[in-house]
Amino acid sequence: MFADHVAHLETPAELPEADGIVVLTGGQSRLDAGLDLLKAGKGKRLLISGVNPVARADDLRIATGGDRTLFNCCVDIDRVALNTIGNAKESAKWASANTYGSIIVVTNNYHMPRSLLEMRRILPMADLQAYPVVNTPLHDGAWMSKPDALRVLFTEYTKYVAALARGLLPAADPEPQLADFNAAPHV
Repeated sequence: MFADHVAHLETPAELPEADGIVVLTGGQSRLDAGLDLLKAGKGKRLLISGVNPVARADDLRIATGGDRTLFNCCVDIDRVALNTIGNAKESAKWASANTYGSIIVVTNNYHMPRSLLEMRRILPMADLQAYPVVNTPLHDGAWMSKPDALRVLFTEYTKYVAALARGLLPAADPEPQLADFNAAPHV
């Protein structure tokens, strides 16, 4: 069952190093987790995917308490992705531009199954390591007594099933175009 699977996803205590780290935006905890992984040397660079186009890099850095030197050296920001499919496409471009074969994917536990499905579709040869962020513990069916959790899980399950169905159709755009992430100033 989807809800039970999501409820048992936990942030790993130990995580092997990867080439890069991708944070799918949508919550402060995700950004903090990604930056903590970068600081711990778990990846060479960090991509924050799906950032609002009006958000300034300095605003992100300040909001997360991020070190200016770390942001300038090792954080890339994607302002193109508008959804999970876009996150996967932009992450693939970034991974390709940096020749990364292994990526730590940071997102909420409820969002992880669909995020990995979309990313594996575009990056089938990459080693994707899940780093689920858990904001609301959902063990032992606790999600059933929390209306907000129930709504989020139902919505995410519906999107997951749609993503599975979309995977059965021929791909309209199988190869993402390479973006030059290094041409934009790192912040």
